[in-house]
Amino acid sequence: MRNEQTIAFQGVPGAYSHLSCQAFCPDWKAVAYKSFSGMLRAVQIGECSSAMVPVENSTAGRVADIHHMLPDSGLHIIAEHFQPVNHQLLGIRGSKLSDIKEAYSHEQGLAQCRKKLEKLGIEPMIHSDTAGAARDIATWNDHTKAAIASNLAAQVYGLEILMEQITDLNLNTTRFLIMKKQMEVPDVSSGNSHCTFVFSLRSVPAALYKALGGFATNGINLTKIESYMSGNQMHAAQFYIDCEGHIEHENMQLALEELKFYCLPDAVRILGCYPSSPYRKRPNKN
Repeated sequence: MRNEQTIAFQGVPGAYSHLSCQAFCPDWKAVAYKSFSGMLRAVQIGECSSAMVPVENSTAGRVADIHHMLPDSGLHIIAEHFQPVNHQLLGIRGSKLSDIKEAYSHEQGLAQCRKKLEKLGIEPMIHSDTAGAARDIATWNDHTKAAIASNLAAQVYGLEILMEQITDLNLNTTRFLIMKKQMEVPDVSSGNSHCTFVFSLRSVPAALYKALGGFATNGINLTKIESYMSGNQMHAAQFYIDCEGHIEHENMQLALEELKFYCLPDAVRILGCYPSSPYRKRPNKN
């Protein structure tokens, strides 16, 4: 039976995705899954009503692989959430910062702390998950090993915080998409909105330039555009776009109409129209 109050996340308890679930929907039950595909499938088959999907980090860039999964997942974006990431260096009880020789974390977490680790002379060690690294550090009981994870992970696994701020930048944030099976479009008059879609272009000269021209002439601001290879053909590029505006606005409809003219048949997929996060209006203090 489908539970309307469950949200799936990738990782183990204490992960930043878990922290994001607590921040975005504190009254919902957060359910951990080992992989991104498992998290998405949980929503597809009705084990969970939604998924907390990380897509990019302000320091380390986009989350690898997830963009390939979203178009074919059959899920739709209904909201976005920006989660501040304050990495902690966690060790077993009784250990000191000077003891640590190796730090384990997800490759994104390590990338976000690369300069600090170099300065401390600590070797970065890739782990499948930030909170999973914390769980293993607690199990290994080795004073020379530490994890880079959240303070929630420290609480869950009984670790000590050896360094409270180990990220290279003070302002380190991960953007998450909340996804469901059903499209939920906000009321056109409810406030600022965002649209996300993917598309593949026909192979004609200046196709991307011409396709995006419709957004410029219709006054639509693109907040994100990325390209990546799709399928087994190295020449088949797919594009991912976030833009400001509502799907029902006339200028958005005109821009999409022009985009489709330069795309392959049925190659434009609307992944969601959703309220813009208030976080976007915050001043950059970094």
